[in-house]
Amino acid sequence: MSKVDRLLADLCPEGVEFRALGDIARLVRGNGLPKSDFAETGVGCIHYGQIYTHYGVWAKETLSRVSEEKAKNLAKVNPGDLVITNTSENVEDVCKAVAWLGDSQIVTGGHATVIKPGDRLDPRFLSYWFCTSGFFTQKKRLAVGTKVIDVSAKSLATVSVPVPPLSVQQEIVQVLDTFTELEAELEAELEARRRQYQYYRDALLTFPERHDGDGASKQASKQASKQASKQASKQASKQLYGRSRCLK
Repeated sequence: MSKVDRLLADLCPEGVEFRALGDIARLVRGNGLPKSDFAETGVGCIHYGQIYTHYGVWAKETLSRVSEEKAKNLAKVNPGDLVITNTSENVEDVCKAVAWLGDSQIVTGGHATVIKPGDRLDPRFLSYWFCTSGFFTQKKRLAVGTKVIDVSAKSLATVSVPVPPLSVQQEIVQVLDTFTELEAELEAELEARRRQYQYYRDALLTFPERHDGDGASKQASKQASKQASKQASKQASKQLYGRSRCLK
């Protein structure tokens, strides 16, 4: 059972209404938007390939932009809409979604669908639900293809989604956002510890070349080892102090 399902069971012990996505949201299929259309300035855009590699459950800024002229022919994404991928090389990545929470309208292109959830669904809740095992089971049944997996917008509209009260959806989002932030902090802490270990290893296990009978070389070796140890200790202390301040 996913975190969303457990929270739904706790907050809605009498059960939750399920509806077909197409009955409570409008789906608009995207088109166009090759990466060659990206520009330095212009209208924000979300390319379907970036949803796998760059975006999380929701976003307030886009990685890329297109010119205003190109944007005219692309699918429009308003604040509160979701962008979901229709195509991938595997079932796990197909139908990965990102909720757009930015201040202005952006655009998206082919191999993606814009979901406009209306007033019964919190876009963040829906995006989290698209990460659950319950949705995975449904999309796997709808997926077609072998080398390239596709779930069409028409098929996506038939997916059965939970529709708890908005207050419950927002409470679930708050819990999951907090959990996601804690996960990110833990991952950052682990990465800092890995760097610390590598620094100690490289500093303490790297020695200058030694020549037997050369008293000056022996002395230099001792000095270098002592200096490396001192630097490693100082660097580790800085890293740990920095992390401890971030986690308070």
